[in-house]
Amino acid sequence: MTDMAHDHNHKTKDWNRAFALGVALNFSFVVTEAVFGFMAGSLALLADAGHNLGDVIGLLLAWGATYLSQQQATQRHTYGWRSSSILAALFNAVILLVAVGGITWEAVRRLFETPDVAGMTVVWVASVGVIINTGTALLFMSGHKNDLNIRGAFLHMAADAGVSGGVVVAGLCILGTGWQWIDPAISLLIAAVILFSTWGLLRGSANLALNAVPAGIDPAQVENYLRSLPGVKGVHDLHIWGLSTTEAALTAHLVKPDPRDDDELIALATRELHERFGIEHPTLQWERHDNLPFCEVACEKNNT
Repeated sequence: MTDMAHDHNHKTKDWNRAFALGVALNFSFVVTEAVFGFMAGSLALLADAGHNLGDVIGLLLAWGATYLSQQQATQRHTYGWRSSSILAALFNAVILLVAVGGITWEAVRRLFETPDVAGMTVVWVASVGVIINTGTALLFMSGHKNDLNIRGAFLHMAADAGVSGGVVVAGLCILGTGWQWIDPAISLLIAAVILFSTWGLLRGSANLALNAVPAGIDPAQVENYLRSLPGVKGVHDLHIWGLSTTEAALTAHLVKPDPRDDDELIALATRELHERFGIEHPTLQWERHDNLPFCEVACEKNNT
């Protein structure tokens, strides 16, 4: 006998306005930064423009995934398109890693070929970037703790604000010292900052894509809770995975010899799995004995 309980009353914030404004601001800045970067001969500006273009693409991916994750389930996609947010977060991380490689390659080359850079142009353009990136990051601040997809957008914009600040410093240093090598040196620092900010996103999204237990959920605590339910003598074949960057699912076999109060216990477990662990979609299967042949085979397979 299988009982399935799903809480479909998910409250998802409408991020459309934040994404639309963030994309418009950042794309406008990318064009401006690229033009002045070419005019000033600044790799730091061009590198930051390329990175910001990647962030515009990342914002578009995250925006699209947020929209798809809210679509209704179908017969073919029985969980809907929730996992698109996981793919968007993973693609964002990969795009940024590619950008890091390109920036690093060009920066190392320019360390040995240091063209003149218009420091004042760099300062003014990058200063605008600090304002735009900070403003965009604030648009996503309220959701960065609970949604990996939104957190990716927030972290990228927050890191960009810091990176643009670094470019300002590079321009001021060039004006004060005339040392042109500072520009590619700052570019290498930019690459390091991007890599650092991207690593957590890459690891988290890759884990979710591989159906790992979502961060913040302790499977041992979940198992102990299920074992503590009235009448439950054992728990096995427990699986927890992310349906999206905000929702988690669970399946488990519960050994409960006495069939009384099954429905009440399902309702209790469903509510408390949500309240305690943030698990939205539990599927619990009752077993009256702990030595069923098909369960033994499944458990042995899962333990190999």
